[in-house]
Order: sequence, then structure tokens, then C-alpha cells
Amino acid sequence: MQLKYLKTLLIPQEGVAKVLCMAWAPNNTKFAVCTVDRVVLLYDEQGEKRDKFSTKPLDSKYGKDSYVVKDMAFSPDSTKIAIGQSDNIIFVYRIGEEWGDKKAICNKFVQTSAVTCLLWPAEHAVVYGLVDGKVRLANTQTNKSSTIYGTESCVVSLASNVSGKGILSGHADGTVVRYFFDDEGSGESQGKLLTHPCPPYALAWAANSIMVGGCDKKVVAYGREGHVLQTFDYGRDRTEREFGVAATSPSGQSVVFGSYDRLRVFNWAPRRGAWDEAKPKEIVNLYTITSLAWKKDGSRLCAGTLCGGVELFDCCLRRVIYKNKFEMTYVGLSQVIVRNLSTGTRVVLKSYYGYEIEEVKIMGKDRFLVAHTFDTLLLGDLLTNKLSEVPWPGSGGNEKFFFENESVCMIFNAGELSLVEYSNNEILGSVRTEFMNPHLISVRLNERKQRGVEDNKKLAYLIDIKTICIVDLAGGCILGTISQNSKIDWLELNETGHKLLFRDKKLRLHLYDVDTGTKTTLLNFCSYVQWVPGSDVVVAQNRGNLCIWYSIDSPESITMFPIRGDIVDLERADQKTDVIVTEGVKTVTYTLDEGLIEFGTAIDDGDYDRATAFLETLEMSPETEAMWKTLSKLALENHQLHIAERCSAALGDVSTLRFLHQTNKIADKVSQELGGDGTTFFQVQAHVAMLDKNFKLAEMHYMEQNSIDEAIEMYQELHMWDDCIAVAEAKGHPELDSLRGKHYQWLTETGQDEKAGEVRESEGDFQGAINLYLKAGLPAKAARLAISHAEITNNSDTVGRIAASLIKGEFYERAGDLYETIRNNQRALECYCKGGAFRKAVELARLAFPAEVVKLEETWGDYLVQQKQMDAAINHFIEAGCSLKAIEAAIAARQWKKAVHILELQEDSSAVKYYVKIAQYYASMQDYEVAEQLFVKGGHLKDAIDMYTTAGRWEEAHKLAVECMTEEEVMALYISRAQELERDGKFKEAERLFATVKQPDLAITMYKKNRMFDDVIRLVAKHHPDLLTETRVHLAKELEAESRFSEAEYHFIEAEEWKAAIHMYRVNDMWEEAYRVAKSHGGAGAQKQVAYLWARSLGGEAAVKLLNKFGLLEYAIEFASNNFSFDFAFDLARLSNKEKIPEIHLKHAIFLEDEGKFPEAEVEFIKAGKPKEAVLMYIHNKDWASAQRVAEGHDPDTVPEILVSQAKFCFEQKDFLKAEAFLLRAQRPELAVKYYKDADLWSDAMRICKEYLPNKLSILQEEYEEETSKKGIRGVGGLLEQAKEWEQSGEHSRAVECYLKVKDDSNAALMEKCWMKAAELSIKFLSGDRAVEVIRLVGPQLTKLEKYNAAAELYLNMNLIKEAIDVFIEGQEWNKAKRVAKELEPRYEDYVDHKYKEHLKNQGKVDSLVGVDVMAALDMYAERGQWEKCLETASKQNFKILHKYVALYASHLIKVEDTPKALQLYVQHGAPPNPQNFNIYKRLFLDLINLPDTDGPESYRMWADLRDFLLQLCENMSRSAEANSPAHEDFEQMLLIANYYATRSATKGVAQLVSLAAKLSVSLLRHTELVPADKAFYEAGLACRAVGWENMAFIFFNHFLDLCDAVDEGTLDALDHSDFLDTDIPFEVPVPTKLCVTDTQREQIRDWVLMVSMDNRLEQVLPRDERNSYEASLVAANTGLRSLPCVLTGYPVLRDKIEFSSVGKVAIKKDWNKFLVATKTTHSSECQDVLKFISHWCGGLPASGFSFS
Repeated sequence: MQLKYLKTLLIPQEGVAKVLCMAWAPNNTKFAVCTVDRVVLLYDEQGEKRDKFSTKPLDSKYGKDSYVVKDMAFSPDSTKIAIGQSDNIIFVYRIGEEWGDKKAICNKFVQTSAVTCLLWPAEHAVVYGLVDGKVRLANTQTNKSSTIYGTESCVVSLASNVSGKGILSGHADGTVVRYFFDDEGSGESQGKLLTHPCPPYALAWAANSIMVGGCDKKVVAYGREGHVLQTFDYGRDRTEREFGVAATSPSGQSVVFGSYDRLRVFNWAPRRGAWDEAKPKEIVNLYTITSLAWKKDGSRLCAGTLCGGVELFDCCLRRVIYKNKFEMTYVGLSQVIVRNLSTGTRVVLKSYYGYEIEEVKIMGKDRFLVAHTFDTLLLGDLLTNKLSEVPWPGSGGNEKFFFENESVCMIFNAGELSLVEYSNNEILGSVRTEFMNPHLISVRLNERKQRGVEDNKKLAYLIDIKTICIVDLAGGCILGTISQNSKIDWLELNETGHKLLFRDKKLRLHLYDVDTGTKTTLLNFCSYVQWVPGSDVVVAQNRGNLCIWYSIDSPESITMFPIRGDIVDLERADQKTDVIVTEGVKTVTYTLDEGLIEFGTAIDDGDYDRATAFLETLEMSPETEAMWKTLSKLALENHQLHIAERCSAALGDVSTLRFLHQTNKIADKVSQELGGDGTTFFQVQAHVAMLDKNFKLAEMHYMEQNSIDEAIEMYQELHMWDDCIAVAEAKGHPELDSLRGKHYQWLTETGQDEKAGEVRESEGDFQGAINLYLKAGLPAKAARLAISHAEITNNSDTVGRIAASLIKGEFYERAGDLYETIRNNQRALECYCKGGAFRKAVELARLAFPAEVVKLEETWGDYLVQQKQMDAAINHFIEAGCSLKAIEAAIAARQWKKAVHILELQEDSSAVKYYVKIAQYYASMQDYEVAEQLFVKGGHLKDAIDMYTTAGRWEEAHKLAVECMTEEEVMALYISRAQELERDGKFKEAERLFATVKQPDLAITMYKKNRMFDDVIRLVAKHHPDLLTETRVHLAKELEAESRFSEAEYHFIEAEEWKAAIHMYRVNDMWEEAYRVAKSHGGAGAQKQVAYLWARSLGGEAAVKLLNKFGLLEYAIEFASNNFSFDFAFDLARLSNKEKIPEIHLKHAIFLEDEGKFPEAEVEFIKAGKPKEAVLMYIHNKDWASAQRVAEGHDPDTVPEILVSQAKFCFEQKDFLKAEAFLLRAQRPELAVKYYKDADLWSDAMRICKEYLPNKLSILQEEYEEETSKKGIRGVGGLLEQAKEWEQSGEHSRAVECYLKVKDDSNAALMEKCWMKAAELSIKFLSGDRAVEVIRLVGPQLTKLEKYNAAAELYLNMNLIKEAIDVFIEGQEWNKAKRVAKELEPRYEDYVDHKYKEHLKNQGKVDSLVGVDVMAALDMYAERGQWEKCLETASKQNFKILHKYVALYASHLIKVEDTPKALQLYVQHGAPPNPQNFNIYKRLFLDLINLPDTDGPESYRMWADLRDFLLQLCENMSRSAEANSPAHEDFEQMLLIANYYATRSATKGVAQLVSLAAKLSVSLLRHTELVPADKAFYEAGLACRAVGWENMAFIFFNHFLDLCDAVDEGTLDALDHSDFLDTDIPFEVPVPTKLCVTDTQREQIRDWVLMVSMDNRLEQVLPRDERNSYEASLVAANTGLRSLPCVLTGYPVLRDKIEFSSVGKVAIKKDWNKFLVATKTTHSSECQDVLKFISHWCGGLPASGFSFS
């Protein structure tokens, strides 16, 4: 966030005039400033001063100067201001909502000491601090104060959190105290939080930490529990002064501190979890900032100064204009202000979780806001200012939003519909649906208030295209599901959510009653439908009719009007409802009957009198009748009996009318006599229940009042005799027998013989009951009664009559029971068979007719087959021995396995035919192996082969065919079959057949014949790769011949014959394609060449245009010229680039010259403006006359060249006189001298030189001397003699050269003398540059002779300091080199030192090198492997250098696999939190945990060292910039694992703690991302087996074996993790490079697992705990809640626990006590060391009364 100066609200004064305090109103419309004269100024949000008022003292007698205003705050509703004063009082002023409202004191709170600061965080609650250290709360509603808490130190500052639910107070002794009104579930502590080094005058409570500033020039950021996160120290900045005030942005993401002339801005970086300091806002002469106030929307910050000035700053991260309609101001990472540019209205969009808002969009006709954070979704309605923030974890940004409903936003994402109600921060509901059309979703949220319904939120949507689901969003339950047989294209709930209209694709309109679950079809051919807003009236269109349902409860009551157009809209406003219809080009309005609509509204409102009055004004019609019925029903439900009576009268329901009239008379009478509501009288309530046909309720009302006779009378009137007699029996009524008689009489009179029979049966008159049952035609009842009473079965006449009636009524089974009862078994058997009761028949036959049983079983089976009960028939046929029938039944029942089983038991060959049927079934189910076996058994081998062939399983078919056919027959079969497939167009199948019999050439021929060239290529590539290129070219040429150029091109390219493709397109004049191919495959050269040829084919201006298009015009001209196409080149140049014409002429001339056409070439050279080239051409060809002609005519300057050339030719011909004459004519005597010299005619050369070039005579003489000296025999002596002569004659330069020429390797002294003489002469007599040159020649020669001092002296004489130093260095004269550098050129001192160091390095003198260059020496020690010496030397340097070489040594040790020694290195020297060391630390950790056989007590020291090293590293990191980084978290994880390993080693050494060691091994399984998985599971299995946890041991060993197999395969993809579902054991783990066990150990484990699994005494289930989760899992399977791990065992801590000082460190109490006792009793040093470590790590041990000496 950046601060930008906007304006000055209050101009500063010359002297001290401190702004005492400032405050912004929560509604952002007012800003208050209290000046030094105790006047409060009020500004509007634009910074314009609008009002002011003066404050008052405690008592006016003390005067206005008796107090100072210390602080002030606005009330949450922005209508009041609380002002705290130093005269021990707080005044609350009411300032009103409008400017200019009267100001009045509405509360005052007198205190015992001065007020220092105050806040107003919540309604009626003012929090303030006092000088005496108390923090108190004033309640503006009760006008009372109370102390929240008290301290001994003055309160200097107060701050609230972002939500206002918690406060911080800063005190003069540096203490900061925290208090919560509501901790909002954070679990943060209350009370003293921290102690700051100085009084915390600048105190800020941001979203993620607390920031404090004071007089020590430091800003310190503290964590939630008071630990230091960051410190910003400005102590070294001399311009900085104390921090006196701080302000937090409303979002809590930024904090501003005010000091002197400066505002410091700190922004929270959520990704780093730390504060970043922005560039401070520095304003010269601002002086000390005394007050800060941040506008509640975060967009403005005001700063008040010591001189009385108030400055307004704009606060924003960035500002964006959206669609030119909205301005978005990002005032913080989590807060955005959206302003409508046209209306000026603003909305503050804020993430309540403090998340960064990534992007804001305005959608839905510019009304709705949508914004994302990384974990939430923000939605808002700009019109109503309703905002929501709902959890929305990363969805990829693929959501679709629909804003058709004004109260809810519909969001579709990945097949899920989510509903968010504006102003609600929870997702209202989510359902799965694929249908995103808003017409297929209906949401209703409290749109019409209903009686007794608080929260009415319903959703209707499509589960699939034919199924609607209705959901109660408030209750979270499904109200109904509607299945339709055709697709649904529209649906809509009414406003109360009780009715649903929907239409299907066949244009049928349906109504669904949500309450009753009934569906009604309202209309066919429905083209339009809509609910009338604010009512339950429906408007629809059916072809040419307008259809209206004024009472939807009566769907049959429909009002219809003919219309000639189509309904397009429905409008309801101002008590009027219009249907808009388009009839052609005009629009017609149909007005609905508002009265009828009003009736529905009155019903919904429960105003039945209004509804009655309205209905009485209407004539009776079907619609009116439906409304009277609705009103009648509702009136009865609500006990409005007079209205119900009126409704019955209107409906003509006389009986109901009469009954209600009597009821109302009773109610009125009771009301007059007793007062109150007569409808509550029991008789009235009973009558209402009777009307509702709820007679039991009516009986209850009577019985409660003991009105038994009335109840009996009610039942008699209704002929409900059973209930009547039941009441009489229950109450012991005296008329009970009379009532029974009347009941029987009534039954006989009304012909109810069955009922009369039941009465007789209940009275014990069984014969009479049987007669009545037979009379009533109920022989079964009579038979039941007869069978149950022996006295009746003895009466043969009665039994005969019953049996005859049963057989007549075809109740054969009951007749059989009756015959069996009287032991007439034959007749019973016949009846059972006739009635299909074969079970009873078989049971009877087994007892009475055993020979008939088998026959009965077959008959039973046949009967079941007739009844289509094939399954049941099978066993009966088997029992009867009818195997074929059993097989047929099994096949018919599709019991294939049973059929096969029966078939396999048959020896009869006639059963073989069934194999084919069953085999065909298995073939259809693609169970080919079984089908094959059955075909083979049935002797239908050909069918099996056909099956495999049809299924495309050629290999199996081939295998089968080979077994029973010759190779020729197989091949013939397959080829013929393949040819059939080819004819059917099944080429792939045919190819597979050809491949099966190894005839790929036939497949290639097939594909070629069918022009399927891709497949031809594929097969050639597979079977004849050597012919692939040739095939491609051949195919391409064929395709080219058929004018299939693009396909031909493809094959040319694939054959890498792109030139052929280009040629094909060129030949066919397809230049664009040729150019494309050249561009794609031929490179730039080919591309240009094709473009050139294309242009050449066009010619003229078309060619120029084409070449210009490609930017190749100049290239084409150049190319044409170079390739002798001069006519084309001239055409191009004339049309586009005339400057090129001479160049073309020149190239043409050169071409003609090469062709020997010299006259034509001469013409072209002259046209090109190059006559000289023509001259040179003639010179080259010795045509001197032509050359002379052209030169004289066109280039006279070249005439001398012709003469020189003639002269040269004459010299070659030895015609010296003629040559000399030509050169003299050409005025080139020097050439004459040169030619004479070359011809060794020195006398002629001297003559010419003397005559024409006298100044060069001496040089020529010297040359002559040299030449003669070379030819003469002159040795070293001659050179010395010549040198001395030159020296004596003063020719010192020549003398020097002679001395330097002397060479005699055998005489070093002579050489030295000559070189010194040359040097001496050059220094004395020659110029400076020449002398330096000589010295540079002599110096190296002397150095070779090891005359270092002499060479250096020469160099110094010529001031060549560097060369002198180099000579001394080469001679190892280091002191001389240093002295020269120091005295003559100090800048070379470092150079000498560097060379000296290199010398020492090369000589290996490291000890000497230490005194010169420690780092170089250390590097040498490292290179030589002298690590102890290296570290000893490095330790004498600084910490950084030491740890550089420690890291190098550790890397070396790790590389040579001596990791324990590397660990000891860091144990000895410490673990610095250097990021560059992190990989070493990680490698160290991983190598150690990969070491084998390190789980015993003897390895404790190694694990303890690793643990202590990691603890030291983590502590160091927490104090560094790496705190809370991902690397820090990784090392914390490693520390936890190392602790488990160390503790496990310690506990393994103590017998009592073996179970703890097992728990630690199990806990390590959740860390297999780092711990080798095979090792972890192996050790866990061993540990569990050792303590008898065999279930877990079995599972872990089983998984270990699976891991071993997976490691052998090289992948864990096939690994089964089903045993570890719902645990925190990770599935994705690294593949171990090698196993931790030997093959022998692995086989031992495999044997144990096999033995246990064979034993079947273990369940393969992990043990569970009270959470119903795996006992070692930290994460609960059902809730997802994560428990803390025990520091001792790693198991989740659930109930009894030991808590340590450090946050998150706990132990299981039972295990902790067990460990303590074992440590105490065994005096194990390892266990004592574990306790010491835990004490250090966890902030001390809990009090246990136990210590170690």
C-alpha cells in the first residue's frame, strides 16, 4: 500500500498547536478533529468542513483551560461522539445524522483519575484507560461504568482488533494486556501478553500480529501469543525520532506509524507470513505526528501534527477503471472499494478472513459483484449493498454465475450447483446437476410471509432431464422427487414453495403439490406459462387460448379467453395485472380480474372475512365454486365455523350446512353462557372432528368430558357398531347386551352375513357361523373354522357341504387341507394337485403314497415351468431324475453354471446338443475361455473358431485352429476369412487375420487396392522398413498422377523428398503450394529460389508485385544476374529498381568477357559506367591497341596503367629498353628501379635512381650492401667490424642493428656484450621509441641467460617498471620486486603479492601461504584432504569462513558415505541457518535414516546427535529470515522424526518400555515421504510382533512384502493401500532404490505372514479408538479433525494429556508416567537424556516431583 497526499484539511500554525485526537465515523460520512483549543471540527468525506462544537469541562467553575481532550471515538451508528478528558470525565455528545443537527450531551461518566485513551468498539460499550492503570467499560444504555481489569501502570494506548471483539492496552511499564469480549473461536489467551522495552505509545492490532512502537526508534511485530516475529530498528537513522502514534487499516493488512516528518507504512505479506516495509512518506516541516485516523472503508488516512495541521492521504495499492463504469480502489490486499462513476454510490468489498482479493468482476447487468480469493468467493448486490463471502477452495476459475434471482446467486462448477444468498456468509445449499439453464432451476427464499413459517427456502432443479428434485434449503431435506416420461424444459415454484409448475418437451403443463406429493396435468400444447407475481394465480397459453387458474388448489377450475397472438410478458403493478400479447405487429393487453387474484392474497394472509366479503360479490361459476371450497377448507382448519357455514351455504352443501348450523348454535350458546370462545367447547370440537371424519378424536373429546352416551349415539348414527360396542364395553355400559342385539339385527337386515358370522363365531356358535359363512359365499372361512374345531369335522354332512363349496369356488388347496384333516388322503392329494399345492401333495405322498413322489416331483416341475418359475423347477426335475428337463429349465432360467454342472454329470449323448446353447451364451457374455471349453466338449470346434474370429481374438482362434487343422488349411481359412472381411469393409480385422498367418504383403496389397495409403505406409514401416522411403515416393507419384497433390506432398515430405514436392507443384503451376513447402521444409534458400522461379513464370509487373510481397525483389535481381538471366534481371530493374541497371550491365559484361565476346563486353562495361574494367580486360588479353582506344575515349586516367602493363610485358620478354621507355612515359621511374633490381641489374637500377629518384639513392645503396653481404661470406667477426665502423661514423642506428644481428650460441659472453652494447647505444643516441623497442628485444634475451639484474636495470632505465618487476619475479628476487613496486609504482604491489601467492601455491608451501592469504591456504588444505588442518585454521577466522569449510568437509564425507562423521562435524561446530547448507542437512538426515540396523539401543547416541543438531538448526532458523519458511517447516518435520528415532532407541534398551518403542515405530509410518517406506513397515512389523500386536504386525509385514515386490518392479503404481484408507499413512511415497533387508530376512517375513494367514485367527483390520478411527492416525476419519501427536510416542493425544509450555507440545499422560517411572527405576542414561531434550524442546517439563541427580 502507498500513501498519496490529497489535501490539507487544517492549515498548520507557526507554533505548537497540537492536534489532540481525530476519528472517522463508521459510516464513512463524518470526520472529527479535536484542536488544541478543545473544539471539535466536523468534516464530510470529501474533506470539507461542515460543522463544529466546543467541549466542556467537568465543572464550569474550573474554566476551559482546566483540561485537555485525550481521545475521542464515534459510536458504531455514527450519531454520537465519546470524548475522554484529563479532568476525570467522559462526555458522550449526540451529533445527529444530518449536518446542523443540534449537539447535546447524552451521557457522562465521571472517573477517579484522568482518562488517557478510549475506544467505542460495540453498541453502548465505550472502553477507556485511566492514569491509575485501570481499563474500564462505560455502558451508554445504563449510564454505568465497570472495571474490566486493573494494572499498576498508567494506560498509554488502546487498540482493538479488526472485528472490534478484542482490545489491547499498552501501559507505561511496557506491558501490553489483551482482553476479549468474544474470542471468535480463536482460542487465543487473555491477560498480560508481552512486555515491550519501552512504553508502547504506538500500538496497533493488525489481522495477523501486533505491532508496537515507542521512544527506542524500533517497531516490533509480535505474534498472536506475544513472541517476537520481526524487528525494524531505526536507531542508526539520525533523522528518525520516537514513534508516538500508530493506526491499523480496517482490513488489518497495513499499519502506519507516525514519527517526526515521516509516516512509515508496513504491509503484511501473506505468502511470506511477514511484514514488508513500504517506502516511507516523508514530508519536510511536517514535524511530529500526534494523531492518526483511518477511514473505515480504508481509502483515506488523516494525520494530525504538533503544529495543528491535518493532512489527508489517499491509501491504495492500485486503482482500476472497469468497463468505464466503475472505479475499483484496492485499499488493501483484502479490501476493495467499488464506486459507480455515474451515480457515485460506493460498496466496500472486504474479505472477512483477511485473504487477498485477486480479481473483481461486475456482472449481471452491472448490478452484481464477483471476486475471488485463494480460498473464498465474494459476492455482492450493488443495489441493496448486500455482500457475502463463502468458502470456495480453488476451483480453477471455471464457474458460471447466474443472477436471474435477485436474492440468490446460482453458481455452476464441475456439475455442481451452489446457491449463495446475498448477505449470508454460508453456502445456502449445493446439489449435483448438469443442467445450467435458469429456466430449469427455481429458487424461492422467503418471498411471501406465511403464518407460522419463519424460514421458507426451497429449490427445484433437475437431477436428470426427466427427473425433478425439490429441496428444503432451510431444513436440508428432500421434499419430493418427480419422474416424468419425457424431457422437462421449464419449471417454476410458486412464491411460497408449496406448488411447482413444470412443462415437458411435449408442451404438457403439470402441477405438483409439494405438501401432498400429488401431480396433476393442467394443460396440453402449452407455449407460455407464468405465476402472477405476489399470488398463486397461474397464466398460461394453449394454442389460441389464454388460460388462467385463479385458484390453483382446484386445477379443474380454469378460465379461458381466446387470443390471436402469443403471450410475451406478464406485468403486475398498482393493483393491476396485465398479460401482454403480440398480435402480428401490434401489442394487446389483457387485464386479469384483480379481485380473484386478491382473494388468493387474502387467503395467504389469513384474512378469511375479507375473502368471504370478496366472494359474495361474485356470481357462482366454476372458479368461484373452487374458491368457496378452498375458503371452506381453510376456515374449518382454523375453527372459523361461521365462515365455513357461509361457504357450505354458497356451495349448496345442505347436510354440512345443517350440521355446521347446529355446531354454531352450540358454540354461540356456550359463548353467551360461559363467555370466551365457544369453539373450544368439547361438543363443538367433537363436531369439527366429525366433519373432518376423525371420529376417534371426536370420541376422545366426549370421553374426556365423560359424555359416554353422546359418543355411543354418534357411533350409532354413523352405524359404526364395532366402535360403539367397544366404547360400551370399555365403560361397562348397562345397555351393552341390547346394543349387541341391535348390532346383529342390523347386520342380518342389511345382508352382512360375513360380519354376522364373525359375531356368531365370537359368541361361540360355530355351526351358525359356518352356515352364515357359506351363505355369504365364503367357504374358505368356513373351512378354517371347521379345521380348527374337531366337533365340526366329525359332522360329515357339514364337511361335505364345505368341501363342495370350496371345490366349486376352486379353493382346491383349502379343500385338500379339509380332506387331509378327515384323513381322506386320496381326495386330498387330488385337490392339492388341482390347486397347484404340490409341496403339500409331496409331503402327503411321502406319508401315504411313496410310489407317487417321483411322478409328483416331475409334475411339480412341469407346473412351475408353466408358471415361468424356471429356477424353482430345476431341482424338482433333478429329484424326478428328468435331467434333460432340468437342463432345459436351467437354460430357460439362465442358470448357466447349474446347466453346465448337470450337463457334465450326464452320460447320455443326447445331452450334447445343449453345450452349443450354453457356449453361445458365454460367447455373448465375452467369457470366451468357458465358451471355448463348451464348444469343444460339444464337438463344435468350428463354432469356437468363429466365435474368436468374430470377437477379433485372432491369436486364440489361430491357436485353436492349429490344434485341429493343417497349416495350409489354417492359412486358407484365415485368408478366405480376411478376404470376406475386406469385402465387408472391415480392413483392420482383415489385416489382423493376414498378420496372424504371417502374410503382411497381402494386407499391404489390400490397403493399396483400396487406396488406404496410410495403412500401406504403416505396414511397410513395420515389415519392410528398408523399402519405406521408396514406397512413399512411389505412392506420392501415383497420387500426383491422380492430381491428389496434398496427399502426394505428405508422402514426399515423409520420404524427405521435399524437392520432389516442390517440383510437382511447379510442374502443375501451383506456385503457392510450392512456396509453402519450400518455406516449411527447404529453409530460407529454397524459399527464396521458389519465389524467384514463381516470379519468373509470371514476368513483368506481376513478378515485381510478388517479389515485393515477399521482400525478395533485390534478391531476385541479384539471383537473376548471377545465374545469367540478364533479360529477366533487366525487366525487374527497369520496373522497380533502376539503380540496379548499371550493376546488371557490369555482371553481363563480366559474363561476356568470360565467354570471349570482348567487343560486346566492352559495350556493357561502358554502359555500366566501368570503362576501366574494359581497359583491364584488353590489358589482360594483351590487346594494347584496344585498351589504348577505350582509355583515351572513356578513361584517360588509365593510360599510364596501360604503359606500365606493356612495360611489365617487355621486361618479361627481356626487352629492357622498350620497357624502360614505357615506364618513363608513364612517369613511373620507381617501377623501373624495382624491375632492374628484380632482374639483378643493380647498375641500371642505380642509374635510373640517380637520374630520376636521387633522394632514394642511399636506401638503394644499403639494399645493395645487404644483398652483397648475404651473398658474401661474412661471419660474426665481420658483423662486429661493420658495427664498429657504423658506430665510428656516427651511424648509431645501423650499428645497433649490426650488434643485434650477431648470433653465436656457443659464446654467451659475446652475445651478452653485443646486446648490452646495442642497448647502450640505443639509450644514448636513438629516439625514445626506437630505444624502447631495442630494450624490449634485448631484455628477454638477457633473461634467458639468467642475467636478471642486468635486464631489470635496462628496463628501469627506460621506465618499463612492469617488465622490470616481471624479470625480478622470474628470477625469484621477491624483495627486489617488492621494493621496485613500492618505490616506483605502488599499484603493482598487489600484483607482486598475487604472483608470490601463486609461487607458494605451486611450490606447495601452504604454511607460508597462511601468513599471506588465508583463504587460498584453506582452499589448498581442502584440495589436499588435510581437513583437520583446514578446520583448525578456519576456526581462527570468522564463523562464516569456518562453516564454509565445514560444509565442504561434510559434503566430502557424505560423498564417501561417512555420514555419521559428517553429523559429528555439525554437532561440534553448530548448525547455521544458511540456505546454501540446507541440501547438506537434508542429505545428512536422509542418509542416516537409510542406514541399516540402527534401531537398537546402541544407536541412541547417533540419533540423539541428529535430533540435537536439528533442534539447534530449527532454533537458529526461527531467529533468522528463514523463520516460517517451507524449509523451516521441513526441518521441523525432520526434527520430529529424529526425536522418534532417538526415543525409540532409548526405550528399546528398557524392557518396561518395549510397547512405547512399538508405538514409535508405528508413528513413523505417517512420515514415509521421508523415512524409507520398506524400512518403516519392516521395523513397525517387527516391533508390533515383539509386543504381541499381531493384527498390526500382519498388516505391516503384508504391506512390506508388497513394497518389496513393487521395488523389484520399479513402480509403486499397483500397490494396494486399502488397509490404510482413512488413516494419515501416505500413499504417494518415493520408491526405495534398494531394500533394507536381505533376501533371507524377506523370506522369513513372507513365511510368517503365510503361516498367520493360513491360521485364520487374525483379522486384517487396524485397531480403532473412541473416534472410530485408526488408533495411531492423527486425523479423525469421520470429522477430519487433527489431533496433536504425543512428543513421546507420536500417537494422537485425545483425553488425558500432559501439556507443555510450548504451543502444540503434549503427551499422553499414561505413556508419560510410564516413561518417567521406567527412567527412575532403571536409571537409564538414554531415557534421562530424552527427558532433558523434551524439557529443552517443549519449554520445560511439567511438575512431577521427579528429578535426576
